[in-house]
Amino acid sequence: MTKRVLNVVTNVGHYDDPSHPTGLWLSELTHAYHVFAEHGFEQTIVSPQGGRSPLEPRSLKFPNYDKSAKAWHADPERMALLDDTAAPGEIDSADFDAIFFTGGHAVMYDFPDSEGLQRITREIFERGGVVSSVCHGYCGLLNTKLSDGSYLVAGRKVTGFAWREEVLARVDKLVPYNAEEEMKKRGALYEKAKLPFVSYAVVDGNLVTGQNPGSAKETAKKVADLLRRSGKD
Repeated sequence: MTKRVLNVVTNVGHYDDPSHPTGLWLSELTHAYHVFAEHGFEQTIVSPQGGRSPLEPRSLKFPNYDKSAKAWHADPERMALLDDTAAPGEIDSADFDAIFFTGGHAVMYDFPDSEGLQRITREIFERGGVVSSVCHGYCGLLNTKLSDGSYLVAGRKVTGFAWREEVLARVDKLVPYNAEEEMKKRGALYEKAKLPFVSYAVVDGNLVTGQNPGSAKETAKKVADLLRRSGKD
């Protein structure tokens, strides 16, 4: 049976200061989308509000603007998928085997408190589906609680964009909070690679997380491996 993946993107286009644009980090979506497509998975894109997902300008510049991102950006059909994303209320979690939270600093604003996304995530996770994120996408897991009231990330190994990487990217003064620190406050067993910006992904049961933009492909491959294995049961 064909596996189905729900990709989550942001609706936010700037930091608290409107003169600093942000949005979806395009390659984090395109790398994962490509991996999932190669495995024949069906994919849907959802956002906290539904509708348009703006792109992070820095993801459209060298060295982040790679072949995968360029191909998507040049394809009107692909770009149309980001102009008309589904809203959480339109999504039945039973239709999906995995959820994948993409990043970009914008998600720090609209992912954490989306009750619709929390519902979908909890339902997928509790029935044994795969919950995954890359880079700042893990902000979408910050406030998600399980049916017993505990944080989904509590006591579980998690990675995501590190504070050191925020500093090196020179956005530490712009971001609304320290995501790494917030994860630890919720009881997550946060891990990161020894070096910044290298690919790093962590699997803890049916939870898969990647540290930074360069981790999207590795994270998606680990998600695909879990989905393939579950299909053989």
